[in-house]
Amino acid sequence: MMTYESEKSLVPLYDGMNKVPGGAMVIPLVLGSLVGTFFPEFLNLGSFTTALFKSSAGPLIALLIFSTGMQITVRSSGPVLGHTAVVLIFKTLIPAALITLLGLFVGNDGFWGISLLAMLTVVANSNGGIWLAFTGKYGDYRDRGAYIASAVNDGPFFVLLFLGASGLADIPVSLMIAAVIPLLVGMLVGNLDPKWTNLMKPTGAIVIPFFAFALGTGINLHSIVTGGATGIVLGIIASLLTGLFVFIGYKTILKRGNQSGIGFAAGTTAGNAIITPEIVAQADPTFAPFVQTATAQIAAAVLVSAIIAPLMAAWVLKKQGGLVSES
Repeated sequence: MMTYESEKSLVPLYDGMNKVPGGAMVIPLVLGSLVGTFFPEFLNLGSFTTALFKSSAGPLIALLIFSTGMQITVRSSGPVLGHTAVVLIFKTLIPAALITLLGLFVGNDGFWGISLLAMLTVVANSNGGIWLAFTGKYGDYRDRGAYIASAVNDGPFFVLLFLGASGLADIPVSLMIAAVIPLLVGMLVGNLDPKWTNLMKPTGAIVIPFFAFALGTGINLHSIVTGGATGIVLGIIASLLTGLFVFIGYKTILKRGNQSGIGFAAGTTAGNAIITPEIVAQADPTFAPFVQTATAQIAAAVLVSAIIAPLMAAWVLKKQGGLVSES
């Protein structure tokens, strides 16, 4: 069988990309955002071009989730649920509770021009695609399986809950079930036939650069300008703080030692958080005056956190001697 290990690259694209912490995900993500912002017509050519470079994120993430399920045996499902609980509690529930407590003192106006609505939205959910991309390279089946936390905190539910309006949240149970079916089917197949497990092990290394690029095409760089410095500051602070919380959970509860830095990769905000302010305002019109500014700030925070979280996680892993890629 022909191998490529000894062949010299004309341009070391792959090695160069991997010199950047989390580069297999961060660099395609940034490239995708550049193309999506300045050359959107390229992404709308149709056929396989659009399918691969614009529309592939969902199917490829689903494939990675399916292959992750294959690595989870009945015996190992407990650790996966434990990691999921830690990520959900430390990334979403604790930060959202703290922001809500802060709101009791500063009100809905927040401070520094950042409203309570913007702050709460940024910390209340996470980007499952970024988490899967990072843990696919540096984590194991327990970390990848913890993407379930992103499926649970997806959407405006926790924002409405912590604003005291949880009764107005309309999150269909079917959507939450649909988010975990690929994982469950993968678990079933993997437990029935280990050969499938071995076959699917390289899935992460194959699909991550492609779905990272597709995710990036949905992030418009103009949002950084619109969101201004406040959105960038919000993204930096929220990413570092929520990532630190998950790091602490990994260190103290999960006892992951020098691999606890993986927790910083959870410090992200999903792109669909951009629509949360409008949904909240529809539920409670008193938040309507904050929607426009909060939306721009959240959009900026989404991109900033997508870059900072994996870079910070890789830096901490390297610092603590836990930066070992999955083969």
